[in-house]
Amino acid sequence: MKDGRFRYLLGGIAIPPETFSEDEAVRAAANRMKRAGISPQSLHFRLYKRSVDARRRERIRLVCTVLAESAAPLPGTVCRRLDLRPLAEAPPPAPPGAQPMGAPPLIVGMGPAGLFAGLLLARAGYKPVLIDRGGEMADRVAAVERFRQTGALDTECNVQFGAGGAGTFSDGKLVTRIHDPHCRLVLETLRRFGAPEDILTLAKPHIGTDVLRGVVSAMLAEIGRLGGRLYYRCRLTDFSALPDGTLSVRTGCGDLPAGVLILAVGHSARDTYVRLLEKGCALEPKPISVGFRAEHLQDEIDAALYGTSAGHPALGHAEYAFSDTTQARGVYTFCMCPGGEVVAAASEQGGLVVNGMSNRARDGRNANAAVLASVGVSDYEPVEGSAVLGAIAFQRRIEQAAFRAGGGDYRAPVSTVGDFLAGRAGTPPGRVQPTYRGGLVCPADLGALFPAPVAGALQYALRAFGRRLPGYDAPDALLTAAETRTSAPLRILRDAGTLTAPGFDRLYPCGEGAGYAGGITSAAVDGIRVAEAVMRRFAPLS
Repeated sequence: MKDGRFRYLLGGIAIPPETFSEDEAVRAAANRMKRAGISPQSLHFRLYKRSVDARRRERIRLVCTVLAESAAPLPGTVCRRLDLRPLAEAPPPAPPGAQPMGAPPLIVGMGPAGLFAGLLLARAGYKPVLIDRGGEMADRVAAVERFRQTGALDTECNVQFGAGGAGTFSDGKLVTRIHDPHCRLVLETLRRFGAPEDILTLAKPHIGTDVLRGVVSAMLAEIGRLGGRLYYRCRLTDFSALPDGTLSVRTGCGDLPAGVLILAVGHSARDTYVRLLEKGCALEPKPISVGFRAEHLQDEIDAALYGTSAGHPALGHAEYAFSDTTQARGVYTFCMCPGGEVVAAASEQGGLVVNGMSNRARDGRNANAAVLASVGVSDYEPVEGSAVLGAIAFQRRIEQAAFRAGGGDYRAPVSTVGDFLAGRAGTPPGRVQPTYRGGLVCPADLGALFPAPVAGALQYALRAFGRRLPGYDAPDALLTAAETRTSAPLRILRDAGTLTAPGFDRLYPCGEGAGYAGGITSAAVDGIRVAEAVMRRFAPLS
């Protein structure tokens, strides 16, 4: 219930793309309600979500969920007959706590977790301070483009670090597997700051990296307008507790006071992880996935999935998501970018990392997606007795091997699928041309970059995916390595109730870098949760 009205979701409304419109979805929902004995005139309808059902290429359908609002609760018999589900609403914020904070909250990291935590705290009068080791948006875009053009890597400001976090240089994908009412708040907030309207209705919403940059900048400007402070190229180096309970935080911008310290550092802040271990924080390794980016021609993916409906404007470009768990080590596709490019995502000298990105229009020639094999904690070799350091070292070894295989100058190692499956190297890209750094790549043996069980699992899965989607394992499809930063390799432990780190009363691990999220939406939701935990405990600053 919201604003005195009861809200229900009616799903399973299938419409051919040729006749699809929001009005058609609403009409179909109204007819269903009428047949169930409920007058449509007593309800208000709007499209809530839509997805593409491409299981049968000859019968593509857009499957819609419609939101129905009623002034009175609907009968239980009708709800059961139509499978109507009450819309889960995010609870209203709890009243602020009474404990004095003593200094502004300090948030480390301006990715989705830090950004949403900062926005909520700023709106509630807490005047947060946000710092990021990377630059503001224009500085960051220039650094990323300079690396793309020249290979000159700025280790403090790159695809991983800076305003908006790593997700800024992706597809701006908002798909998440979590079912949290705050997800809707995240989408509505992004829309309010300039994201496209359709992110509220698409089952697989995306903003596009070109649009997302403006959204992030607008949100950060709003935090500043509400009394927050923003410090760029300002890296956390240490923190310590003061006698009054507040913290002194040492940064590249000098020492900053903090009433609480929210660590939303992202999954690539390896030096921060090491410092936390040195200070006695509780960290544990967790499973990750590693692999490469697979590129195919987008129009061939469209035709393979949509058949004669390929190119219909109601469908957009085709997307895929595959997994294979028939072997001991599972493999899956991740972060599929229609019409996108493979981006240079390194953040350390001597290590090569790739990611995927596409703009709002998704109008590039190639489709790309990560193809990833699961890596368990047992795969890590402890370093100095630490499994956490071993997890970081596992990623780093693959990245350094990829750097060497590419020639040592940030060209990416690539392989055709034919070469990779045959265990050979040397065939240059053909029909599918690389998008990484405009084509600065080097043919290499990608199997040699990974432990043998990982390489074998990737080979097996490519063949399995080819059976599901003809052409996926085509010999001239292209693979670019190495994708290693899909998630943090560790978790910074926190109390399930207070969300604080054990033994550190005012330290709040947060987001993907702390091991509690995986993607823009879930990281933003975790930022909201942490901000609410702070607000429940502490009073706003006077």
